[in-house]
Amino acid sequence: ATPSPQTLYRAARGLQVGGERAAAIAGYQRLIAAFPEAPETAEGMLKLSFLVDDATAIALLDQVVTTFPDRAGEALATKVEVLTDLNSPEAAAQSRETLFTTYGESEAAADLRFRYARDAGQGGDWSGAIAWAEQILDQNPDSDVAAEAGFWAGKWQQWTGQSAAAQALFEQVLRDYPESYFAWRSAVALGWEEVGDFQTVRNLQPAVVLPSQRQPLSAGSKTLQELYQLGQDQDAWAAWQLEFADRQTPTVEDQFTDGILRLGVGDNLDGMYMVSSLAWRETPEEQAAYDQIQQHPAYDQALYPFPFAEAIARWSAERQLNPLLVTALIRQESRFEPQIESVVGARGLMQVMPATADWIQEQTGITIASLDNPEDNLNLGTWYLDYTHREYDNHSLYAVASYNAGPGNVADWIDRNNYRDVDEFVDRIPFPETKGYVESVFGGYWNYLRLYNPEIAQCLARHRGNAS
Repeated sequence: ATPSPQTLYRAARGLQVGGERAAAIAGYQRLIAAFPEAPETAEGMLKLSFLVDDATAIALLDQVVTTFPDRAGEALATKVEVLTDLNSPEAAAQSRETLFTTYGESEAAADLRFRYARDAGQGGDWSGAIAWAEQILDQNPDSDVAAEAGFWAGKWQQWTGQSAAAQALFEQVLRDYPESYFAWRSAVALGWEEVGDFQTVRNLQPAVVLPSQRQPLSAGSKTLQELYQLGQDQDAWAAWQLEFADRQTPTVEDQFTDGILRLGVGDNLDGMYMVSSLAWRETPEEQAAYDQIQQHPAYDQALYPFPFAEAIARWSAERQLNPLLVTALIRQESRFEPQIESVVGARGLMQVMPATADWIQEQTGITIASLDNPEDNLNLGTWYLDYTHREYDNHSLYAVASYNAGPGNVADWIDRNNYRDVDEFVDRIPFPETKGYVESVFGGYWNYLRLYNPEIAQCLARHRGNAS
């Protein structure tokens, strides 16, 4: 194929991931020589800086700063790391100052500030940690780490005895980042008992009210819109197959419509992906369209759908589990795909391992036909989630972590006793996968609650209205 920036970058990156260092270096150098101003070249230079000697890395990073201003923050943050490793504190400080003053609104600046905040907090310098975290809220309010920084600033204020300042920060997280896991933790810190805490969430039975009608989609003919609004999902999907023309480079509106219609016919994994990946659009026009799409009621509902709602509710009741917690766990495990199988062999909605299924059946006498059958999978999966809860005295944090990492690992983390409270426990989970899993499951639980429980939705709306 004719070389392009994309193909040359992907080839070099593939070699790097495959551990072929020399070939990867040569591949990135071909990219830089052939397409010196392509966006992929900026990414290639950043990746190449980790493969070459320090002097060459610094030269590459300086070139990124000069040629690609939109990636300058990342380049400077990487340069700070290289200079720090070289024991050049003055040069590192100079690069850091340039990052914070000239590119202080970049994601890289937010990430570095949060690293300093965390380092200060772990060292007991809570005032320093708070100062760094509040810089993120001020300079990087749209960054990926802003909600987490705001929540931890509130925790650190609590630990210094500044309860009013802590409350203000928790309220800010709820107001500005209502969809985040840290919004739930902030609601708990503010005393919202109805949302449940790790020790109480299992036994809650929150009311769920689903939308009574559908709003028109952002693309599609009048006939397709009518079919969709009438709930004729199969017919709407069939019509969309004739209307969806540009599948390789769809518009934001077309991609959103495709995702919603996929969910309607049970293609949950791809449907949720089509909607969630809209956040990756980069051009100003696409970003504006995405901002508009986010206001559509179906946007959040697509990210947190309710497939198999009746079966989930029934098996949750059988095991005395919070059905929204079970729903959130299934969303994280399988995206509601009943026949999905992981690389390690876990299967079905709740990703039950065959060996675990055999063990449960030996313990209980339960007989199932297939882990791909939703009813059978929910039967075993909810039994095992009930089991992990019983193992930890109905403490849902430990139960959910155990569902992912196994009871032995969780018991070891508890025994280390190196945490002040449950939030610090989550933060110090040594398996990144399990830490992310816990935050995703409970973040999902919170989003189901805020979207579909009228009491919480109204409480959050009042809170955000009063705060504004």
